[in-house]
Amino acid sequence: MQYDYIIAGSGCAGLSLLYRMLNHQDLSNKRILVLDQTMKNKNDRTWCFWEEGQGLFEPVVRHQWRTLIFKTEDFVNEFELQKYSYKMIKGLDFYNYVQEFAAKFENVTFKTEQIKQFNSQNDQAQVITKNGEYNAPYVFNSTGLLNPEINTSNSLLQHFMGWEVKTQEPMFDDQIGTLMDFSLGQEHGATFMYVLPVSSHQALIEYTLFSPEVLDKKAYRHEIETYISDKLNIANYEIVDEEFGIIPMSLQKFKPNLGNRVINIGTAGGYTKASSGYTFQFIQKNTSAIVQNLASQKHPLIKPSFRDKMFHWYDRTLLEVMISKKMTGKAVFATMFQKLAPEKILTFLDNETNFFQDLTVMNSVPITKFLPAAFKQMLR
Repeated sequence: MQYDYIIAGSGCAGLSLLYRMLNHQDLSNKRILVLDQTMKNKNDRTWCFWEEGQGLFEPVVRHQWRTLIFKTEDFVNEFELQKYSYKMIKGLDFYNYVQEFAAKFENVTFKTEQIKQFNSQNDQAQVITKNGEYNAPYVFNSTGLLNPEINTSNSLLQHFMGWEVKTQEPMFDDQIGTLMDFSLGQEHGATFMYVLPVSSHQALIEYTLFSPEVLDKKAYRHEIETYISDKLNIANYEIVDEEFGIIPMSLQKFKPNLGNRVINIGTAGGYTKASSGYTFQFIQKNTSAIVQNLASQKHPLIKPSFRDKMFHWYDRTLLEVMISKKMTGKAVFATMFQKLAPEKILTFLDNETNFFQDLTVMNSVPITKFLPAAFKQMLR
């Protein structure tokens, strides 16, 4: 069957692209097929990100904070955001919002089929599934089918388990979020907890690690239970939701495309920040640029600018330092949050600083640890 565009994968990247297409007057009438092996009808993840002003998905922001805390066992940095708000979007809220909007368009088709193969030809792309073949001038892929090999020599995994807990008594201040609490055992790698209250009685508490291997599920649950009991001093609570996820943090290069007709987006296209796992806002920037190109009848592959390449180099350098164990993740982030204004760190992690601000960030970390890693990554 023939379509104008095929979106392979209906997660954050695929649905963000679809929503932006349907909100653009020049693209909203295009025949669009969305393919995934399952329907997105579960709350499988939560996205947290910082943003200036109102964003495109503001209607599904669950909660936001202007005061954040970074802490280790040695110091606590509580800071007020000036230009950003730190926001939370629950996965199921996002999926439902886009799918309900797309249901208004007869030109959009959702199919649940397992994708087997992509082909990129001169003027057409082809998706082969277990049920059939589909064609379009462009396919936008966010599945893992074209991902490079990830192994412990070139990658870490960001893996996490989060509990949304509810208490009978008011135990939380919903105006303050804990961005990173590193006052935990670090034997598995960079390990921290974040606590994001959505009311005085309810909060998301997530145990996160940057390490080569995932843990047994019982280990995550034990750590969250211990933290709630010992650090938050909460004895009675109800677990209302649980999520678990794994995000690659890799030095491997994720290819932006397969030929001229299959365009990778999301993690598949390299839009997960390798050193931190942050993805949501990078997806928004990329899908916005794709829609602008399509509306202008330009090729939708977004080529990285010189500044994009610079930030990619910074990112790989930081990840190289952590993979090679020249410096722990805890030590890196603690050093930055002790020496720099926190909002400058967030701007840097968002790839929005200028070159002189970059130098300030680079001067905050030990040059003897970072310079060899920077040279190594420059030569790759």
